[in-house]
Amino acid sequence: MAIKVAADEMASFLDEVFPQVKGMFGIDRLDDDLLVMRLHASDQHLRPGGTVSGPAMFSLADVAAYVATMSRIGKEALAVTTNCSIDFMRKPVAGADILAHATVLKLGRALSVTDVLLYSEGQDDPVARATLTYSLPPKR
Repeated sequence: MAIKVAADEMASFLDEVFPQVKGMFGIDRLDDDLLVMRLHASDQHLRPGGTVSGPAMFSLADVAAYVATMSRIGKEALAVTTNCSIDFMRKPVAGADILAHATVLKLGRALSVTDVLLYSEGQDDPVARATLTYSLPPKR
């Protein structure tokens, strides 16, 4: 599926429509095959024990699926998550950013399905895997 919106334009769009997360995420790669997003892990994302919390990882997976979808359909702020399944597989590395590798599996007229693998930066094994479905706004 071809990209319609480049990484820098997607980052600006995300800051515009979700100012509450401005600066929390970064786009490392965005092309026809893969989106790599980064959670800039900070104290606000940690749980007791010093590792990144489940809710912070879920947020990254959700935002990555949103960006992967919007980059393919164009900027549609009103697309919404309709389903998410996430498996937490191992403890994230303390003090490391979390990277999301997002792949759009299916892009239809009404729904987008995205697979997201989450990694601690510098590690080969994923810490979590999520599948998300987005409902797309109808064409006008």
